Amino acid sequence: QVQLVESGGGLVQAGGSLRLSCAASGIIVSNYAMGWFRQAPGKQRELVAGITSGGTTDYRDSVKGRFTISKDNAKNTVNLQMQNLKTEDTAVYYCASSRSPYYINTGSTTNWGQGTQVTVSS
Repeated sequence: QVQLVESGGGLVQAGGSLRLSCAASGIIVSNYAMGWFRQAPGKQRELVAGITSGGTTDYRDSVKGRFTISKDNAKNTVNLQMQNLKTEDTAVYYCASSRSPYYINTGSTTNWGQGTQVTVSS
């Protein structure tokens, strides 16, 4: 049984930083593309950052230069370092795995975490 457990969310002022972590069990993160999605109230879930099995990363435009996704294969975790946070980054953040090692999108996801709340105050 695959489990993805997020941690690290919280309340931070605009301009601050947070580091999210996703601990995986039942799946080897180095074998699949992994990603972080987010969903704000009243909005659709969107892909924030993805990382392939080979370590290639991709980001949505609004977070480029501020967010960094990484994997720790030894710990079997996926992390999201978020810097210079903005109020529009406020959302529930979800970790997800893909059925493919090469890409991740909403349609390719096979497993989701329970989500962690990130709130950025002005």
